[in-house]
Amino acid sequence: MWGVASFANYFLNSWIVAGIGTIVVLFFGSLAGFAFAKYEFPARDIIFMILLTTLMIPGQVTLIPVFLIVKTLGWLNSYPGLIVPGLANVFALFLMRQFMQTIPNDLLDAARIDGCSEFRTYGQIILPLAKPIIATLGIFVFMGYWNDLFWPLIITSQDKMKTLQLGLSLLKTGYGTTRWNILMAGTTLGSVPIIIVFLFLQRFFIQGIALTGLKE
Repeated sequence: MWGVASFANYFLNSWIVAGIGTIVVLFFGSLAGFAFAKYEFPARDIIFMILLTTLMIPGQVTLIPVFLIVKTLGWLNSYPGLIVPGLANVFALFLMRQFMQTIPNDLLDAARIDGCSEFRTYGQIILPLAKPIIATLGIFVFMGYWNDLFWPLIITSQDKMKTLQLGLSLLKTGYGTTRWNILMAGTTLGSVPIIIVFLFLQRFFIQGIALTGLKE
């Protein structure tokens, strides 16, 4: 039966998937954005354009290949299966690159003269300056993971691995008659983390939007 224990389990699964997924996307997205914005390497712009073209491919086209890969790796009904396919986020790379191009190269040159390694430059100079765009992207990525219903529906069959959105959908389709009282209560509680994340990052989010049109 769908009860308090089930809701707590779904809620925890959503937190784990959205939390870990958001952190990893932000880390690799900012690292890749830094590389594409501030380093010269062969075919950099061509590679970037190829990556951008993947944004035009509907997710339904890659659904079956991704599912087969996840199944081959034995990741069905697991956290890696829920998290990893969403980590290749080209939009995160694009957003980070566009913002980091506005950071003056003189700051990086000064850090190198002072003896900073490239990774230390990234951690102590780039990331603090990129807080607004990291917060903005973090909200989008967290919402994407948290509200995702289709992918968890495809790869999870065990009740213990279902996410909150999938669990709430069972209230409407699994019992013949919709349990509106529990559905409304679960939906309300399910929206609380999104509100908390937004309120916590609101200052940086607004600042990120304000800086979107600025150029170096």
